[in-house]
Amino acid sequence: MSEHRFLIVEARFYQKLADAQFEGAVAALEAEGIPYDRVTVPGVLEIPAAISYSMMAGRAGYGPRYDGYVALGCVIRGETTHYEIVSNESARALMDLSVNNHLSLGNGILTVENEAQAWDRALRDRKDKAGEAAKAAIAMMKLKQQMTGGK
Repeated sequence: MSEHRFLIVEARFYQKLADAQFEGAVAALEAEGIPYDRVTVPGVLEIPAAISYSMMAGRAGYGPRYDGYVALGCVIRGETTHYEIVSNESARALMDLSVNNHLSLGNGILTVENEAQAWDRALRDRKDKAGEAAKAAIAMMKLKQQMTGGK
């Protein structure tokens, strides 16, 4: 059992895609023996706030402190500019959280043109972008430990 713990935050707007993404992230974490907690939010824009809440709770002693985070969700282009807003703002907020708070964070939010592209990226036997996001968070956690002497 690992002394580390991760939090998977998943947007459930596209539920079946979210389930497929979750499987990929879990497989990557379990391969490293890293336990995880899971929280769900309605959409991609809510993911950064959920991560921020978990950090606040951990610092206050109301919840666990996490060594890494995996953000999962999907944004499919529609007929309006909403796609750009959601894609850009969620990525910006996650990057801000990661850099400003020294987080090991894997961004597994899919930004795609259509549902076929989403499935191609979500399924474990295809591109498995959620698994890649979890692996990125694990790699960054290890790099952080190496650079900070394990702190």
